[in-house]
Amino acid sequence: MAQNNSSQASFARWWRQVLFVPMLHRKWLTLELKARLTAKVTEAERRHRGEVFLVIENHLPIQSAYHLDSRARAVELFSEYRVWDTEENTGILVYLNVCEKSLDIVADRGISTHVSPTVWRAMCDKAVSGIANQKTEDSLTDLLDELGQLLRQYYHLENNPSGNELSDTVIFLK
Repeated sequence: MAQNNSSQASFARWWRQVLFVPMLHRKWLTLELKARLTAKVTEAERRHRGEVFLVIENHLPIQSAYHLDSRARAVELFSEYRVWDTEENTGILVYLNVCEKSLDIVADRGISTHVSPTVWRAMCDKAVSGIANQKTEDSLTDLLDELGQLLRQYYHLENNPSGNELSDTVIFLK
């Protein structure tokens, strides 16, 4: 989802990150849930040439939280994890920031030519709504299913490809 990558400086955002207590929020992301989400990423990548990459972060890095919002952080991670580095530019990064209660999708230029920014935003809003209703796992798995269907629509393969360009393992940044 291409958007302006500049963030508004925010002292309030910085304070939220400083005061965020990960121990109070870690309970929901168990090893079992992380394994289920990783399996769901693998499933979402079947029968198409796209790549889905899921990053969950407790809070923004304190040293940059004043200047960096969740969207800018998602773009930063898209680059850091080289989600853009797929043969057909079909990488999609899903970024969940627990402290900010935000979810962003950053899609590479190949898939973005087929999908409008309003569709990406609607997918994010639907997932965030479910997360706000304490249905985090269901919301994330539904979103991953939707992304898989979307990628199959534009990059369908009859047989599952032998290569996987990006890891399916969910990344959890504390």
